[in-house]
Amino acid sequence: MKHGSWIQTKVTLPAFPRGCHLITDRILQAVPELRSCQIGLMHVFIRHTSASLSINENADPDVPIDLAMSLDRLAPESAAYRHTCEGPDDMPAHVKATLTGCSVSIPVADGRLLTGTWQGIYLCEHRDQGGRRQLVVTIQGEFESESSD
Repeated sequence: MKHGSWIQTKVTLPAFPRGCHLITDRILQAVPELRSCQIGLMHVFIRHTSASLSINENADPDVPIDLAMSLDRLAPESAAYRHTCEGPDDMPAHVKATLTGCSVSIPVADGRLLTGTWQGIYLCEHRDQGGRRQLVVTIQGEFESESSD
């Protein structure tokens, strides 16, 4: 068994429309090494200021719709923002990203995420035309050796 190993990969997500989108499976597909992690921590960071990450309920399809609606109410495009040079959805996107955050950390054991039964990782896209988004996924932990030494 290797002790204290690190794995890091970049994940490029396709462009999503404005809203909250479940991306847990996309992240897991990008880090197959997770399956050999016996104990550790997975950190996911988004490299953008107008989109964010969140952990929330992954079962009811109304949840991401209601989350996006609530964020729109908290940071409406109609507010008197000074930073408007990138369009009316840009500054509200920055506010929403500040509220929800740029990263999530999840414990790992026995090759799987220790999320709750109804938890999933969401990309919160706050722009109408946000484009592709880049994530950095880092796993630190103890991994089973691929070979039987």
